[in-house]
Amino acid sequence: MLNSKIKNKESGILLYGITPPKSTNKEEDLKTIAQKHIQRIQKLNIDALVLYDIQDESERTDETRPFSYIETIDPYVYKNKYLKELEVPSIVYRSVGKYTKKEFKSYLKETKKKKESYSVFVGAASKKQKVNISIKEAYKIKKEVNKDLLLGGITIPERHTLTKDEHLRVFSKISNGCEYFITQCVYNLEAAKIFLTDYARYARDNKIELVPIIITLTPCGSEKTLAFMKWLGINIPNYLEEDLIESGDILQESVSVCLYIIEELCKFAKKRNIPLGYNIESVAIRKLEIDASIFLLKEAKKIINKYEDKAA
Repeated sequence: MLNSKIKNKESGILLYGITPPKSTNKEEDLKTIAQKHIQRIQKLNIDALVLYDIQDESERTDETRPFSYIETIDPYVYKNKYLKELEVPSIVYRSVGKYTKKEFKSYLKETKKKKESYSVFVGAASKKQKVNISIKEAYKIKKEVNKDLLLGGITIPERHTLTKDEHLRVFSKISNGCEYFITQCVYNLEAAKIFLTDYARYARDNKIELVPIIITLTPCGSEKTLAFMKWLGINIPNYLEEDLIESGDILQESVSVCLYIIEELCKFAKKRNIPLGYNIESVAIRKLEIDASIFLLKEAKKIINKYEDKAA
């Protein structure tokens, strides 16, 4: 069970991440989309489904957004109203700045009614962004309203190459109740290794137990998607971007890159006793990209099992 894997700080957690449908959809269309999600997800061998809470990040950069921003359904509502047939646990993202204190407290009170609830709190996309509550306030409210909520945080390994303090951000969030972390999508293997090295070293030097770090990976199906990933702040090394564009099949090449990253990080983490897992995103609507995400998930499971068997 996901609960015990997190509490026992185990390696090998495997998640599948999706974005809820656009809020502009009609009710009958929402039900149709949800049924497709249910049929796809119930066949997967995963520990949990991740449901993203999309926020407008236009203030983070002056560059034009490759795809227009459209509000999506609240992920908690989508999970409980439309995906209630799914028995798999769900990790609900919460972009805390979008909500008033009253709304946020109401959400946390709802999570108390569930036997197990999982959430990841996400702060502001930039210092310019206006928020109703800060991430620090969200942590405080969570402790007051539902201290038992299994809370996760986000971490961005690529940011560490610039700031050198991403591991310290992680430990600060641990002190605020985070018990696992899900990264932003990773395409820079070197940056991930540097971050994980400093994460493990700091924990060892300060006698702190490591919590699971779950690496997010997603197939990329086109140059426009590649541009959007870069707009979101995902670091794609220049040589890799060129390889993807010139490959003749960006989708297949990106899947190969993701599998290589999974294999390399499994070896890297095992050597350093870092509890590592993976979150495979499926945020595109094209069938080819959805199929690629499922293929990547199944192959990731094989790689995880290989290293877990070695560990045993």
